[in-house]
Amino acid sequence: MLNDPRTVRITGDDTAAVFRRADDAEAEKDAEKEAAERPDEDRGTPVPEAYVWSNLTSGNGSRALWLLLLPFMVVNLAHWMRPTARDNRVRTVRLYGLLVRLAGLTLTVLLVAAACEVALDLAAWQCAGTSGCAREHSWLGFLSPAGPDAGWWSQPGRRLALASLVPAALTGLLWYLSHRTWSAYESQQPIEYGPEPDEVSSRAGLGRPGFWYGRRLVARLRAAHTAAGLLTILAAVGTSAARYDRAAGGPPVLDALGRIMEATLVVGGAVVLWVVCRRGRSENRLDRHIDAALVRWLPIGSLLLLAATLLYAGWSRPAWGSEHRLPGGGAIFGSIALVQCLLVIVLGVVARLLYRAHPDPRTAMRGLAGPAVAMLACALGGVMSGGVAQRVADWLDGTGGTIEGPPVLLTWQASVIPPLLIVVLVLVGWLARRTVRLRRIETAAVGLDYRGEPADTERTRRIAGMRAMAALTDRAPRIVGITSIVTLLLGALALVGALTTDETPDEAANGSYAVVQGGAQTAQALGSWLIGVGFILFVTWGRRAYKDPSARRTIGILWDVGTFWPRAAHPFAPPCYAERAVPDLTWRMATWTSAKSGRRLVISGHSQGSVLAAAAAWQLKPSVRRRVALLTYGSPLERLYGRWFPAHFGPDALSGLHREVDCWRNLYRATDPIGGPVRLPGDCGPQVDREALKDPLAYGRTKDHPLPAPILGHSDYQADPAFAEEREKLLARLRPEVPGPRPDNGPEEPQEPQETRLEPTTM
Repeated sequence: MLNDPRTVRITGDDTAAVFRRADDAEAEKDAEKEAAERPDEDRGTPVPEAYVWSNLTSGNGSRALWLLLLPFMVVNLAHWMRPTARDNRVRTVRLYGLLVRLAGLTLTVLLVAAACEVALDLAAWQCAGTSGCAREHSWLGFLSPAGPDAGWWSQPGRRLALASLVPAALTGLLWYLSHRTWSAYESQQPIEYGPEPDEVSSRAGLGRPGFWYGRRLVARLRAAHTAAGLLTILAAVGTSAARYDRAAGGPPVLDALGRIMEATLVVGGAVVLWVVCRRGRSENRLDRHIDAALVRWLPIGSLLLLAATLLYAGWSRPAWGSEHRLPGGGAIFGSIALVQCLLVIVLGVVARLLYRAHPDPRTAMRGLAGPAVAMLACALGGVMSGGVAQRVADWLDGTGGTIEGPPVLLTWQASVIPPLLIVVLVLVGWLARRTVRLRRIETAAVGLDYRGEPADTERTRRIAGMRAMAALTDRAPRIVGITSIVTLLLGALALVGALTTDETPDEAANGSYAVVQGGAQTAQALGSWLIGVGFILFVTWGRRAYKDPSARRTIGILWDVGTFWPRAAHPFAPPCYAERAVPDLTWRMATWTSAKSGRRLVISGHSQGSVLAAAAAWQLKPSVRRRVALLTYGSPLERLYGRWFPAHFGPDALSGLHREVDCWRNLYRATDPIGGPVRLPGDCGPQVDREALKDPLAYGRTKDHPLPAPILGHSDYQADPAFAEEREKLLARLRPEVPGPRPDNGPEEPQEPQETRLEPTTM
């Protein structure tokens, strides 16, 4: 329909809109007129519509820069991967959310600390303070105390104060992006309605009024994380100057100012922690209130403290020189790594307690998916920050040996990447072996599905191979679990090695066995190289995923899952498109059904669109939800969301949705790596899931398919005759065939037989 030149936009904007063919719009007007003239006659022509939301998740190649915030998005996912909990586990659920928010806060501090490492330590402190490095980079000449252009900025404190503008600008950019994207994407208010007698069961999970409106929490977290970033810069600049004043026995005034600065740093950190710990999400009501004073003055107060610290650090100290690395850098990164490891371990204990109280064998990793993903988020943050620092150090140290480079912990973290890759390669080999075995099993199944057809060995192998590859999706929990455990162990090993030796891996291995020394040198060099190459490939693939439809179908689904959820754990994560799409759909569905009594609709959704369709249906009041039929195809509702996000898409939630809508049918293929059956328990499953569709539609050449039929996998479900068949059944079910009973208080208004099909589609 969208490729039809007659298609027009009937409501919405350039970001997301509802489209309909022009002749259908005219037909609806004629139907309205006819309904007024002849109200007793049945008119059953459906009105198809399409809700297009592709611009919320795709666009030009510049959006690939959002991938730089991937650790923030991943840790936000960990918040929503909480196992299903009973009502008596409220405190445990709150503790789970608190631990994830604290993990997100450490990632913000880590990112800003990495920017401080690059700008303050490597550039302003080490390179500008070393004559050889400063000569190689003339743009640092005015900062060098040994150069001919040495002047006012050559003192270490002033160099640090000037360089601190770089991480401060980064922090300001993160604040701006979070604020701007919230206004563009997430400020849409959900529809409100009064309570209904049978609404008790529907006020759970994604059906809560405030679920898609997290304005208050995001504003609080944005203020806290912005303040944390500014305080991190304050710590890097101010503590270095205070440490020198105490050691050198300088003027008492400077020593007192340094102690006051350190005290304000502690107080500011305590306030940030209080804000992060004090309040989680408020979903049971639409919370429009914003803590205006806190949101405004916490970042402003931190900025004023930073400005005062920069003035303090810039005070003249002629005898102060910059040698070795910037003091305190290794302690900051070591503390962050230690806190992250402890948070992940405690989070795993809490998640396990929740799972044991309400176990479900389909839940990914037996409830430990959230801690595992949080561990991977911390690892991504460490690799990205360490990779940037290592690459900048290599660039500045072009002549070799002029600067000492980043803290040894970052070098240790880079050195554990090769062993981690070996584990990943072993897992890939296991998957390949598993795929071969599955293909052999599926070869026999293909023969049964297409019995009576002339045998074609190559055709059978291709179909069986597609089915085997599609089944690998169900092995993802094991891969993620093993990778996260190995990452935690290797990260702990890197932290212990850096703290105990205070040397890089190759230096620490000097004097040991030749094989140990060679392995340490190889791991260190290879890890540094892999970080650089991986960072370039990361951005390149991300840009390709936004511009290339074929790449988007493989990479984009993971990004769509990550940005589907509201920003509950990290305010700097990429924006949540569902906070715009779900209210859009809910408003359209509610206004359609309320415009005339008795209106019905079928909402169909493919892939991620089926998740939006279900989320919008949950937001409707029960009386409207009973007039809605769902048609999902290629849907990850159970296969991905039900397993990885059981608290909101588990069997209880999906069974409740099935009971509350008029009807629900689901289509899937064995060759689809994303979509699958809904797998509702009891008699619900057969009512919802149609048996797996044949793919391809024809094994060989037939009268209806004279050319070889393609293997469709996740795409083109509407080309299958089963789609039209199920759609017509739903429309016929909703279309009134006989007049309804007349109530005692008067004649019933005739039902409007028009239906609409709102179709969220990933474009």
